[in-house]
Amino acid sequence: MYAAQFICYTTSTMKVDRLIGIVSLLLQQEKCTISSLSDRFEVSRRTVSRDIQTLCMAGIPVYTASGQNGGVSIMDGYKIDRTLLTKADMQAIFTGLKSLDSICGTKKYQQLMGKLSASERPPQYIDIDLGSWYKDSLIPKISQILTAVESEELLSFTYYAPDRESSRIVEPYSIVFRWTSWYLWGYCTLRNDFRLFKLNRIQNLKQTGTKFTSRPLPPFENSNGPVFPETIQAAVLFDASSKWRLVEQFGPESFSTQPDGRLLFHSGFADKNSLFGFLLSFGFTVELTEPQELRPEFGRMLREMAEKYQT
Repeated sequence: MYAAQFICYTTSTMKVDRLIGIVSLLLQQEKCTISSLSDRFEVSRRTVSRDIQTLCMAGIPVYTASGQNGGVSIMDGYKIDRTLLTKADMQAIFTGLKSLDSICGTKKYQQLMGKLSASERPPQYIDIDLGSWYKDSLIPKISQILTAVESEELLSFTYYAPDRESSRIVEPYSIVFRWTSWYLWGYCTLRNDFRLFKLNRIQNLKQTGTKFTSRPLPPFENSNGPVFPETIQAAVLFDASSKWRLVEQFGPESFSTQPDGRLLFHSGFADKNSLFGFLLSFGFTVELTEPQELRPEFGRMLREMAEKYQT
């Protein structure tokens, strides 16, 4: 504990990370050369030498040996049990860290993986990419939001919702990956409540320079329920050619095969615009059967659309 306190009180954050990385490597390897440490942490050999002196002053028994078989080592009595994490544990850790690099825009998590394991990394059987089609705009937003979270600084932005666009001032608390999209979880000063803001709908994002005092956070329930309340229960007949898409989006239990081969689909929708947009994406292979009162309105929409393309 005293060694860690010494390091934290006498060095910068970047140097602390490097010192922790050096200790981690030395705990897992019999010996490292100053040259290899210099290359791994992208600093000069002189900087590595100073780091070793800092570790010694902190009470960590690091020693160096010169000659052909020389290098930097930690005394054997200081070693920890390397079986603390199993191979499966390391696979899970590496998979999670690698997925974060897909939206980070840097290799910071690859470097963290190097701190965790100096030996050959275990094979990964799961590959997760958290990026999206909007990766170029997403990464700067995530970086800016994280900076504001750490500094407790208000964010301002324009938010585009289905019914309107508005200017928001928000206390940022975290970034959430949910429902295949990225969200900002924060306290909205306009609504006086905690809200989720989809990052793709945030534009003109700015740090205001104004600090805020963190407030108690309500429990965040990351459930698998619908994003918006389902106010409309719809029944729709689909051509059999649409089965793959229904299976992919809603699962095979969402429909039943009718005697004529068509698929009777049931699901809830937030509003009629969501329902109509969903139906239109299937073209002529779909027929809305319920609610009955929406059939005439959907029909009028189709006729108005057709009139626009009359020659």
